[in-house]
Amino acid sequence: MEQRKPVILISNDDGITAPGIRALVEAVKDLGRVVVVAPDSPQSGMGHAITIGDPLRLHRSDIFDGVESWECSGTPADCVKLARDKILHEKPDLCLSGINHGPNHSINVIYSGTMSAAMEAAIEGIPSAGISLFNFAHDADFSVAAAVARIVAIKMLGQKMPPHTLLNVNIPNVTAATYKGMKICRQAYARWEEQFDSRKDPRGKDYYWMVGKFMNMDEGTGTDVEALSDGYASVVPVTIDFTNYTTKSWLEQEWAGSNE
Repeated sequence: MEQRKPVILISNDDGITAPGIRALVEAVKDLGRVVVVAPDSPQSGMGHAITIGDPLRLHRSDIFDGVESWECSGTPADCVKLARDKILHEKPDLCLSGINHGPNHSINVIYSGTMSAAMEAAIEGIPSAGISLFNFAHDADFSVAAAVARIVAIKMLGQKMPPHTLLNVNIPNVTAATYKGMKICRQAYARWEEQFDSRKDPRGKDYYWMVGKFMNMDEGTGTDVEALSDGYASVVPVTIDFTNYTTKSWLEQEWAGSNE
């Protein structure tokens, strides 16, 4: 009796034509039945947005030889929802999102469309990983990132993962010769210090363009930012429970008996 092949759902936020998702498909397509459901246009920075006021459309694509693929008019989270309900009709064994053009370390996990696709799958109980390369270029070399993605996929398929497993995997912009391996990390405390440039369009009307810089305020060790700067890929297990249990305990004590 032929052994069942694992089902691997792949999505991203850079769009189905992005080189990063092609590198990911090529890296894992022999590991099982791969199904791609990805946005039909770039959706970077969408966070966990979903489409509720407009119809969603799915179109079959032949962009990847021998791999079932669909392009979706919605967000990365929409892609995973539709894949589960209308294409797969079952939970896949693994969801991979990426490979993103640019890092999603630290606070970027909140804004990332790449991570939102993986997070949506994790919410549904599907082991998931968002994979990003610390290189924004369209023609970036994804060879190291693809190799890391394959290792992550093999490890996740090879063992029973904890419920709602969600991994944030970031790969430094290094060559195979200088890549040092993977580190399990914690998320660094960092943020974007943003400003808005005031500009005028050709008709003289004001508009604003967001600019800024990434500020790492974490002086501790074992962070994703530290690992990437040292030439390691960072793997951060992310929780979908946003509860601050320390503050919860403090409130239970300080606000005990309060009727207001």
